[in-house]
Amino acid sequence: MAIAKRNEGAKVNSNINVTPMVDVMLVLLIIFMVITPMLQNGVSVDLAQVNNPERMPDAEKEDAMVVSVMRDGTVYFRSDKIPVDQLTQKVKDRLVSQQDKRVYVKADARARFGAVVAVVDNVRSAGVDDLGLLTDQKKVGLGAPRATTGGQ
Repeated sequence: MAIAKRNEGAKVNSNINVTPMVDVMLVLLIIFMVITPMLQNGVSVDLAQVNNPERMPDAEKEDAMVVSVMRDGTVYFRSDKIPVDQLTQKVKDRLVSQQDKRVYVKADARARFGAVVAVVDNVRSAGVDDLGLLTDQKKVGLGAPRATTGGQ
């Protein structure tokens, strides 16, 4: 009579199945892609571009006081549309409960100069001495001429 051998080790699959992990990662990627634009503080503005902007990381905080001036002169305090003449009182009300007494102005590159000056004047009237003007880094492309110094 022969002895029957059981080979249990031959049935074990030692390969790692990464398909469920990839599925979960793709779902998370899609969720983050959808939610990230919603996390933007305030309204979207086409900022002026400069050569050497100063980085202001405090402007990206959730409780930062940001005043936006749109191309047509519309003024937003954070994400609330307000008339310019009410801006002073809104800023004063927020300064009472705010530790950081800094206000950031995001002005559209094509906004009228008078509208931006009116906003800065109203913010200063509220008692703010520390005012930041937000700008973007100027992009240097292949076709863009570079500024040169010196003569021929």
